[in-house]
Amino acid sequence: MKKILTLYLTIALVVVFASCGSKTENKNVEDYGAPDESAAPVVAVDVIAQGESLVNASDCKTCHHKENKIIGPSHTDVAKKYEFTQANVTLLAQKIINGGTGVWGEIPMTAHPDVNQADAEKMARYVLSLDGEKEH
Repeated sequence: MKKILTLYLTIALVVVFASCGSKTENKNVEDYGAPDESAAPVVAVDVIAQGESLVNASDCKTCHHKENKIIGPSHTDVAKKYEFTQANVTLLAQKIINGGTGVWGEIPMTAHPDVNQADAEKMARYVLSLDGEKEH
């Protein structure tokens, strides 16, 4: 009986001492209010990084280089030509999926029907970010 009482007392002391060190700190947190929903959309950096990974894993580099014209325009030249807007993200995503011709000359851009809309938009956002412009 004495062993059981000692065991319970030891467990109780451990619980008491363990709980003593678990004080929570109250930190001063500044409240800046709710975000302005009417502001331009903010694209997370990881979406741009995902787009870059998708571009690097695709056959884009066969015809496009980040800074130099190969068969098609450089991705930086595309970024300079198109304003970084949702409308242009959608437009360029459709060009990635469906291909196209005539905007940069007579050499057609190959269609990529296996790329889904969401991934194509990530790729387009990456390309449009290359001139340093933020999406608005």
